[in-house]
Amino acid sequence: MNLIYIHGLDSDANSTKGLLLEKYCQRHHPDINVLRPDLNKSPAQVREQLLSLIEGLNGSEDEQKGSTNTVLIGSSLGGYFSTLISNQIGCPALLLNPSTQPDITLQRFSDSSISAQNSSDESSDNKVLHTTAGGWRITPSDLQWFADHKISQVTYPNKVAVLLKQDDELLNAELSQAFYEGQGASVTMQAGGDHRFSDFGEQLPMVIEMLRELVES
Repeated sequence: MNLIYIHGLDSDANSTKGLLLEKYCQRHHPDINVLRPDLNKSPAQVREQLLSLIEGLNGSEDEQKGSTNTVLIGSSLGGYFSTLISNQIGCPALLLNPSTQPDITLQRFSDSSISAQNSSDESSDNKVLHTTAGGWRITPSDLQWFADHKISQVTYPNKVAVLLKQDDELLNAELSQAFYEGQGASVTMQAGGDHRFSDFGEQLPMVIEMLRELVES
């Protein structure tokens, strides 16, 4: 089985959870191949990179439909992309504190100071609103892309499971719970915690079990 870890907004290929997942699988589940792509680029490029990566593992999009050879695990904004990809090709996906409305939550950057690197005649669509820790330079056109690609449904709810922390300080856990439960996906709300899932390492045995259940569903 191939497992693609999709990191969140201010992270990269060497995210803590991604590395913990890879090391755990290498030690306890050598049959699971963990991939940790760096996705610090425009959302359109992220979607195409993920689809291309999965195609390289599974074959063409028609061959990918309903395939369980590749599983996604997405954290925060990575949960949004995991849902988007799962909706398109039907692959299993486990979401950790997923972002459900990046078109809204990322608007906080629209009022930020424009990067001093922007020239005065640069198109407003290409002005940098925020640069993430991993180097993604967010522009108004990126925010518009999210607005044009809202997640309004979960096409394959039996292939999607969600882990939420009740005390997530960045995203509204109750909003995510209501959305995914309303779509028929499996949702587990855990008391306490934080957005980063600081106890992720302790939960890896359960995470792997959940992934296997998604593959078998």
